Amino acid sequence: MSSSRVLVRVPASTSNLGPGFDCLGLALNVYNTTQISRVEGGQQPRGMIAETAAAFFQRFGGEQSFGFEARIEGDIPVSRGLGSSVTVRLGILMGLAELGKDSISVTREQILDLLIELEGHPDNAVPSFLGGFAVCARATDDPKDGFVYTRVAVKPELTFVTLVPDLKLSTETARGLLPREVPFRHAVENAQRAARITALFCTGEYAALRGLFVDHLHQPFRQVLIPGFADILAAAREAGALGSFLSGAGSSLMAVTLDNVEAISQAMLETAKRHQLPARVLVLRADNEGVKILDS
Repeated sequence: MSSSRVLVRVPASTSNLGPGFDCLGLALNVYNTTQISRVEGGQQPRGMIAETAAAFFQRFGGEQSFGFEARIEGDIPVSRGLGSSVTVRLGILMGLAELGKDSISVTREQILDLLIELEGHPDNAVPSFLGGFAVCARATDDPKDGFVYTRVAVKPELTFVTLVPDLKLSTETARGLLPREVPFRHAVENAQRAARITALFCTGEYAALRGLFVDHLHQPFRQVLIPGFADILAAAREAGALGSFLSGAGSSLMAVTLDNVEAISQAMLETAKRHQLPARVLVLRADNEGVKILDS
C-alpha cells in the first residue's frame, strides 16, 4: 500500500575535487530532509520542486496522478558548492516514487538517470544518490547514451575541513567565467591528477593524495569570485592538509586531511578574516549511505 507521507534524507556532496572537473564527486555527512505528503488540492509547488515533479510524472506516471505538498529542511548551505540543488531534486524524486509505488513503476537507476538529466552533470548527483566517492563519465560519444559511474566507499579517517563563506554563488555565474579552450599541457596534467586521485580513493591509500588537487581548468578563473581564495587554500596546505580545492562551483573551500583538523580549521578561518571574508567551518566526513527513506 502506498504511504500518505514520506521523509527522505539526502547527503550533501562536493564535486570536482580540484582537477576532476565534472567527473569526480563525494558525498558528505551533512544532510537535507524532504517531507512529502499526499494532499487533495492544496498549494501548488513552484520553482525547482514543480519542475522536478513535472519531469517525474511525465517520465514515469503520465499526468500528475496525485497532489502533494513538500517541506525541505536541513543543514546544507545553499549556493555554496555543496550540492544543495541535488538534495532538493533527489528528495522530491525519491519521495514521489515512494508515495506512488503502487501505481508508478520506476527503478532506482531510472531515478538517478532523471536526476542527472535535470542537474545537467553527474558529479554531485551520483555521490548524493549512492554515497561515497564517485567517478563519472559519458558512456559514449553519443549524449543519448548518458553517463556511467563507479562508486567506492570512503574510510572514516579522511576528514574534509570546509570553509563556508557568507557568500552565495550560482553555478551559472561560475561556469560563465570558464574559457572555451585551455592549453594542452594543462588538460593533460588535470587528466593525470584526476586519474591518480580516483585510483587512490579506490585503494584507500589516502596519504598519497598529497599535492594532487592542483587544477588548471576551472579554479584559476573562478577564484576572482572569492576574496582570499588562493591564500586560504595555501593556508590549509601549510597547516597540514593533503590538499585543498574549491568545492563544486563555490563558494565553499575544502581541505582534505588525515590529521591536523584544528590547525587547518583555524588557519582557513584566520586567512578568510584577513581578507574580510565572513565564514564558518564545517568539519565533515564522507557519507557512504547516500539517499535514504527515513519514514513512510
